[in-house]
Amino acid sequence: MKGKIRILLVDDDPNIVQLVRLYLEKENYEVDVAERGDTAVEMFRKNPPHLILLDIMLPGMDGWEVCREIRRTSNIPIIMLSAKGETFDRVLGLELGADDYLVKPFEPKELIARIKAVYRRYQGGDTAPAKEISFPGLNVNISRYSVTYGGRELEMPPKELEVLFFLGSHPNQVFTRQQLLEQVWGFDFFGDSRTVDVHVKRLREKLQGCEQYGWQIKTVWSVGYKFEVK
Repeated sequence: MKGKIRILLVDDDPNIVQLVRLYLEKENYEVDVAERGDTAVEMFRKNPPHLILLDIMLPGMDGWEVCREIRRTSNIPIIMLSAKGETFDRVLGLELGADDYLVKPFEPKELIARIKAVYRRYQGGDTAPAKEISFPGLNVNISRYSVTYGGRELEMPPKELEVLFFLGSHPNQVFTRQQLLEQVWGFDFFGDSRTVDVHVKRLREKLQGCEQYGWQIKTVWSVGYKFEVK
């Protein structure tokens, strides 16, 4: 790996900052800290890090807004950190484009494991040989992490693109949510099957009208999903 991975830690709790920074630096990560949401966005624009650890309850701009703002221009990995562990908050974080969601209090070792897993998946797209799938109106290139739909390029977070690429690589084959978690997120993913539903929902919103091209992401009730091609 060339150089250190630089992480932007966004949290206004000095105890959390001190603890997380200690563990990250022990793992040889470089750490920048922002105590406000608006400061985090400014730091991101001036010098984008490799990964962001993002609290939700922040002064200036909350974590939801920060995530939304960064996702307008970047697919950088974002792991949300929050004391809010309700399903609604987890789903909202994923819908806004976060790659993972960790509830406080958490074990530092689990945080490190998630950082490594998320970054490994993100980095894999930079070195993999060119891989792409094409259907009428759609082209997905997993090497460049690009999606073209209806003649225009779509902005799409890495995990959404990977779900689309995996399903499209196996047309008309049904996959359970657990199989998709294992194939796309990997065995080291700590989330639950609702994660898959969130990503499929967002894909459908971005691929509206795809039925006219003769394909769609279809729900197979009580089983999972498939990329149906007629």
